[in-house]
Amino acid sequence: MAKTRRAMTVRPATAADLSRIDHIFRTSFCDTFAHLYDPADLEAFLGTLTREAWEAEFARDDYAFAVGGGEPVLGYAKLGPNKLPHVADEGTIELKQFYLLKEAHGTGLAGELMAWVLEEAARRGAARIALSVFTENHRAQAFYRRYGFGDQGPVTFMVGNHPDEDRVWMREL
Repeated sequence: MAKTRRAMTVRPATAADLSRIDHIFRTSFCDTFAHLYDPADLEAFLGTLTREAWEAEFARDDYAFAVGGGEPVLGYAKLGPNKLPHVADEGTIELKQFYLLKEAHGTGLAGELMAWVLEEAARRGAARIALSVFTENHRAQAFYRRYGFGDQGPVTFMVGNHPDEDRVWMREL
């Protein structure tokens, strides 16, 4: 059955949203990828994302968070300083995280969040946006391709002691 498309509100996140953002991240990441990892590696990776870590990023001026979906919040995006290879550091902002709960798939929320990402990156003066995506996450790759992102090369993403092969994607603004 097709999901009902409704207007999905996207807004800058507040500190009060951090626990929901953490829930969305853990749920979405585990729903999509947990089967790939030894439980100890997954636990080690998720253990780095403490309440204090979320709060520290949220407090930094070079990070920006948005949430979307109304009530309840069903997805979020996080921008921050670029740490990825294959793209010029100067003028690049990194899309650090972009996660939606399964019930938000097909609702239009991803497009609304991406509109915020592109607008916020431009507002911050970025010349380009970079991100990394798992080589086997074809759904995400198709989504980013629709928004003009192109593959720039490999990068290793660590989940505990497990190295994943990701790809760096980038688009000019």
